[in-house]
Amino acid sequence: MSRTLYRLEGCPYCERVVDRLDELGIDYHSIWVEAMHSRRNRVKEVSGQRQVPVLVDDEYGVTMAESARILEYLDASYGDQAN
Repeated sequence: MSRTLYRLEGCPYCERVVDRLDELGIDYHSIWVEAMHSRRNRVKEVSGQRQVPVLVDDEYGVTMAESARILEYLDASYGDQAN
């Protein structure tokens, strides 16, 4: 899988990204992270910070956080390919 979404259960920002991925028909793998920021070491290793959501898109060599930026990226990169 070339796309991975680091997300937290119940996170509305994460759900916005999930909804857009689904709308665009983009396959991805979810990695659920710990609720406590101090335990999000895996997210920090990948993105340099502990905030979620974080999207890693190996196809384009992109790693980014912040739901608004991720949504813009998905629309710009995959919007034309939507079903």
